[in-house]
Amino acid sequence: MQPLDPQQSAARHWFESLRDRICAEFEAIEREAGSDAAFDYTAWDRADPSGEPGGGGVRGVMKGRVFEKVGVNVSTVGGTFEGEFARSIHGAAENPHFFATGISLVAHLANPHAPAVHMNTRFLVTTKRWFGGGADLNPPLPYAEDTAFFHDTLGAACDAHGDDYRQRFRKWADEYFYIPHRGVHRGVGGIFYDHLEGDFDADFAFTRAVGEAFLAAYPPIVRRRMDTPFTPEEERQMLAWRGRYAEFNLVYDRGTLFGLKTGGNIDAILMSLPPRAIWE
Repeated sequence: MQPLDPQQSAARHWFESLRDRICAEFEAIEREAGSDAAFDYTAWDRADPSGEPGGGGVRGVMKGRVFEKVGVNVSTVGGTFEGEFARSIHGAAENPHFFATGISLVAHLANPHAPAVHMNTRFLVTTKRWFGGGADLNPPLPYAEDTAFFHDTLGAACDAHGDDYRQRFRKWADEYFYIPHRGVHRGVGGIFYDHLEGDFDADFAFTRAVGEAFLAAYPPIVRRRMDTPFTPEEERQMLAWRGRYAEFNLVYDRGTLFGLKTGGNIDAILMSLPPRAIWE
């Protein structure tokens, strides 16, 4: 992989620092619940098809009392897209060389009243340079209060950076986080954006704001719900809902496809899958 330029380096360091803060906050929640669970980190390297070094990343996973399974991955990779896949990537049809750095997070909670969540932000370079990502809340048992708080917090970050960002990126999330073969959304939505380009400083500032908004929105919801009593039937509902979540990630998720097509670490790519699920 080629040496990083200042923009690539700045994005990489932000994603790594955000990972550290998120993991520290999740470990603090576990300690509040009387658990000593902590993240286990595994570094991995990627071999590019060209034979050149392809970068790599670090997979972080924690299994605790509150977080039945949470994965937080950071990666910085580069090289050459193979074959027809290049044509599906913004700006890569003209030249298959690429650089990508980002953070990806999926949390599955032990209590069905505490929502699962996904968050991902990334910076990609082909013949173009752009940011993408988003976050969405995935409660097996939705609470209107939690949904509104999550949307309002992310929405405030959008409002500070673009007049149409809140409406446009929320609508994009509703369209993206949808399971066509089931005819249902996989959760209560959030925001999704891609190909945000043209002004690196402004686009990077918005991407940082998304990370800050996630930290402001999600941990309070977990603390609010993690000790709520639940029944065996509510747990069954959670496991059935997780089956739908797994279907989306294996069939439709762009990040899963990107990781598989670029020779990423399989354990990191599939860390989004729930530890338990049922299909009825």
